[in-house]
Amino acid sequence: MNSVDLAIEPATAPFKMLSGVRVVDLTTSIAGPYATMLLSDFGAEVVKVERPGGDDARQWGPPFLHGESLWFLSVNRNKMSVELDYASPEGRRVLSDLLDKADVVVTNQLANVQRKLGLDAPTVRARRPRLIHVSLTGFGLSGPNSGLPCYDLIAEGYSGVMDLTGTIESEPQKVGSPAADMLAGTDAAMAVLAALHKRNATGQGCVLDISLTESMIRFMSPRIVTYMGSGEVPRRSGGKDSVIAIYQTFETADLPMTLGIGNDAIWKRLWSAFGRPEVADDPRFSNNAERRAHREEIVAMIQEILNTRPRAEWLALFGANKVPAGPIYRVDEVVKDPHFHARATFYEMDRDGEALPQVGLGIKVDGVAPRGSAPPPRLGAHTEAIMRGLLAYDDARIAELRASGAI
Repeated sequence: MNSVDLAIEPATAPFKMLSGVRVVDLTTSIAGPYATMLLSDFGAEVVKVERPGGDDARQWGPPFLHGESLWFLSVNRNKMSVELDYASPEGRRVLSDLLDKADVVVTNQLANVQRKLGLDAPTVRARRPRLIHVSLTGFGLSGPNSGLPCYDLIAEGYSGVMDLTGTIESEPQKVGSPAADMLAGTDAAMAVLAALHKRNATGQGCVLDISLTESMIRFMSPRIVTYMGSGEVPRRSGGKDSVIAIYQTFETADLPMTLGIGNDAIWKRLWSAFGRPEVADDPRFSNNAERRAHREEIVAMIQEILNTRPRAEWLALFGANKVPAGPIYRVDEVVKDPHFHARATFYEMDRDGEALPQVGLGIKVDGVAPRGSAPPPRLGAHTEAIMRGLLAYDDARIAELRASGAI
């Protein structure tokens, strides 16, 4: 059972900006399902087509909740699940019928697998020019690595983020969340929105090619462009270094915290809060370049002061003086923070008496934050409803599909 105390919220309609847009989701794991969940939160109808056995992420655990993977539950709300063996001839015909009624199809299969199943963009769009075809793969549909499998971990390694995460003494570190998956999923959703806008103007869909590695590399742009322009290879330094001085972690009398001095005005406010405005006026510290040159001395001064009081007192003082600072939370502390509760960031959805935790979209429109319209689906929960409703199959056709093993 869920040990976090959250209010169960009633299902409500998501944003309706994408009302009337139908997405066929063929993806598994995290990146693709996250992309289609984002679209669903904005009102798109998502038909999640799962091969026999279901999305790979359904098996990712423990921990499980009500017998289901929490990883799966985190990225699959607002969807209808159809269990379909579309590697079979009968299953492919059903999928073709679904694509006839779709605006967007999203797949994370490699290019050669797409071609084998007849799901590559040229084949699928030959008689569906309005369809937006989205491929979300590790390396994209072209290039020497396009045929290689890839997961978030692999993409993070390629991007340089692991080499720059952690301290210089430590081994390279993975980001604590599947960053490449989440970034690529966001990119896919963003690209679909742009493609829908284009289609509204031209009547034509398009082919979107998104890769985990390139999404993660773009995330690294501030470090990569700095290297490209200077030739200086950055090295990992934990939370202790940055182009900005001072921008790092500090200890206090009890708990660690972060402090970001992003401009000269904040620098002055910091030392005013400390009751030592004369430090801010020292010409050796007059701008960011000067502060970088004297970083070690400044850090030592700040650390000595912060050691004298607990974190909560410093955060209150810095908040009152508009100095950017914050705690270094564990995940359980994030979920309990009253600010994010006030913003309705966390909630639970009811599914047949089961409480399923969710993290909200984090976007408000006209002051309103959407809640999921439907909980993450059980495998194949909507197969027959889609067959009868959307595809208008009769009893005989459904019986044929069941007999063939396609559904």
